Amino acid sequence: MEEVKSINEIRSCPILSVLAINDTLSVITGKWKLSIICTMMHDKKRFTEIQRNISKITPRMLSKELKELEMNGIVKRIVYDTTPVSIEYELTESGKSIREVLDKMLEWGLQHRKSVISTL
Repeated sequence: MEEVKSINEIRSCPILSVLAINDTLSVITGKWKLSIICTMMHDKKRFTEIQRNISKITPRMLSKELKELEMNGIVKRIVYDTTPVSIEYELTESGKSIREVLDKMLEWGLQHRKSVISTL
């Protein structure tokens, strides 16, 4: 079994850093995945609620992205035994842990926008 490396060991090795970043990107890359995750950050959502919160996403694309996020352990699909069947989606613990990354992206995006606007 391979020894688990510390974050500092990974940061000091460009090859390991690239591998770790690529692992992350393979899970969250796509036009809609981060938007879906952001929409679900606070609580469970039904399909139509997610779609309503993300303008221009088609039902087909939302379904595809949710399946990929579920396959990667980011989203959990909950089926309720009701008539008609009711389905909700929620973030797993792994999905919720992305919040810190999203918060940093939000901060960076706001700072970047401000700096770009100030140079115009």
